[in-house]
Amino acid sequence: MHDLMNLPLSQLIAVSILPILFAITVHEVAHGWVAMRLGDPTAQRLGRLTLNPLKHIDPVGTVLVPALLLILKTGFVFGWAKPVPVTWENLRNPKRDMVLVAVAGPGANLLMAFLWGVIAKIGTLLPAGAQWAAEPMQYMGVIGILINALLMVFNLLPLPPLDGGRVAVGLLPGPWAWRLSRVEPFGFFILIGLMITGVLWFIINPFLRAVMGLVVFIVGL
Repeated sequence: MHDLMNLPLSQLIAVSILPILFAITVHEVAHGWVAMRLGDPTAQRLGRLTLNPLKHIDPVGTVLVPALLLILKTGFVFGWAKPVPVTWENLRNPKRDMVLVAVAGPGANLLMAFLWGVIAKIGTLLPAGAQWAAEPMQYMGVIGILINALLMVFNLLPLPPLDGGRVAVGLLPGPWAWRLSRVEPFGFFILIGLMITGVLWFIINPFLRAVMGLVVFIVGL
């Protein structure tokens, strides 16, 4: 794999734009699409079942945060889009279906990690005369694996309002689910605290490495 952090900042941003936009956009569309299949057309009616990133961009989460992390060369990048609205009352089996809707986003990121892995692999197989295409494919492929693996692992943390928190609320017995759901108003501040102290990276790093290692192994990078 190429050393991404040695790329000039302009090149790093250029090869990161597509992987980041697709990772965040497809994640949200997956939530809405599964919700629609399970009886809730809210996202569809609001025009959110589209890969047009302009429909999903959050100025802070999609633009500012990833850009700052790239500029600071932190070694990792993440962000978020405007959440796709889900009206749980429309779902045929709300408790079960909310779990399926929640897990659809991380599931889509896992699939995209493999797709970007295939793109990176194809980049390594191109002939020497096609370096103009090979290098961008490899860089974008590696970044795509990283971004999607990170979004998957991060969102599966069992803390509301993350997807993993919603999965946990749906799977836990009633009293425990109720207690966990009450954490949601404070979830963002808990995440910020975990991030500042370094605990968040300590938690997700082993899982991130495992997912990336699996993708790299399967596609043969």
